[in-house]
Amino acid sequence: MPLFTPKPGLESPLRAALEALQRLSRNDEGCVEYTVFADGARFVLIEGWDRQSNLDAHTTQAHVRDFVAECAELLAEPFTVTPITPLG
Repeated sequence: MPLFTPKPGLESPLRAALEALQRLSRNDEGCVEYTVFADGARFVLIEGWDRQSNLDAHTTQAHVRDFVAECAELLAEPFTVTPITPLG
């Protein structure tokens, strides 16, 4: 579950980059959930995959690599991915 905090004044470009990532990633094989939520100027990504191999393949896709390169200039701090699992 990544949290994205934009540099001041770069909320709109980050939002646009995340919207594109969301749209493209939802088409990746095995994607069950890929939704970006806004919390004021910050953004949270919730994603789900039907198997680890599809998540691994997703991370190698050009649209993911392009996003990671693009967002480095937009973020106040680097994002990290924290895996979460549902209760029950």
